[in-house]
Amino acid sequence: MSAVYELIGVVPTSTACDLMGLPRSAFYRQAQAGSTGTSGGSRPSSHRALSAVQQQDVLNLLHGERFRDSAPREVYASLLEEGVYHGHWRTFYRVLDAHGESRERRAGHTSKQRYATPRLVARGPNQVWTWDITLLRATGRRVLYLYVIIDIFSRYVVGWLVAAHEREELAHALIDKTVKRRGVNAGELTLHADRGAAMRSLTVAELLMELGVKRSHSRPRVSNDNPFSEAHFKTTKYHPTFPERFDDLGHARRFCRQYMPWYNDDHHHTGLALLTPATVYFGNEEAVLASRQATLDVAYAAHPERFVNGPPRTPKPPTEVWINPPPTPAEPAPVAGQEARS
Repeated sequence: MSAVYELIGVVPTSTACDLMGLPRSAFYRQAQAGSTGTSGGSRPSSHRALSAVQQQDVLNLLHGERFRDSAPREVYASLLEEGVYHGHWRTFYRVLDAHGESRERRAGHTSKQRYATPRLVARGPNQVWTWDITLLRATGRRVLYLYVIIDIFSRYVVGWLVAAHEREELAHALIDKTVKRRGVNAGELTLHADRGAAMRSLTVAELLMELGVKRSHSRPRVSNDNPFSEAHFKTTKYHPTFPERFDDLGHARRFCRQYMPWYNDDHHHTGLALLTPATVYFGNEEAVLASRQATLDVAYAAHPERFVNGPPRTPKPPTEVWINPPPTPAEPAPVAGQEARS
């Protein structure tokens, strides 16, 4: 402070505060405190503040059997209806905050809720699907909603729709239609999603029970629990034909009618040993891999010197695909599509 006072005679107050790294508000507050005789820049207590005894009465009230699980607003309203007034509910919050009790007060609340890590494995198509909804920007600051369901074993898009709204009824219709069109029997499939409103809706939950489809959800704010949907949306939005903005709903649907077949039938997926999703989903990988191996054999026979590691072998796609694989091999693996128990 003394250094700032010395500089004020040479430069403006704001410059002096900036040079000394002192906020101007702090300087003026301390200067005001010095002129009024208060020490340390602390504000004098308001004459309207509750006394120590009154504050203790409020704490006793909030700690009591009746109100220990109630929010200050609820306490305030209940007492007011009974003709009792200890102060505004904002005052209750200030008293709690002064005593370090402004967080969760309900009995039985000890920590944040813990969610089990979803562990799902697919060893063939139609064992585990994952689905999500992403926003598509449209003209005039509008947004559209793209719903996509993916088979994680093959990365095949088994169902999709574009709509102007995010609604549980649309999710219900898409899932119902997709499960029936793909011929999935009850008890064969687990459907995984994040914790969006449509994903956790009662409408979708009842449908899955009716279809005999097990459901699984990501942990809150853990995007890695739904990696296949996230990766698909990134691939979609980085595709050269993906527009910056769609003109309207029809434009978005026309794009998806062209893009989804390309993704399924022509896109060579790095996670599938450069096979297409359709090849793996429909079980044609052995024929394709044999054809590739024959081509490599011919190339090796013609120029073996180009293959310093010996005869080349065509890589194969994984035989099982996980959402959150077990951390150690010793951990028992769940059956296909079933979440591990912790």
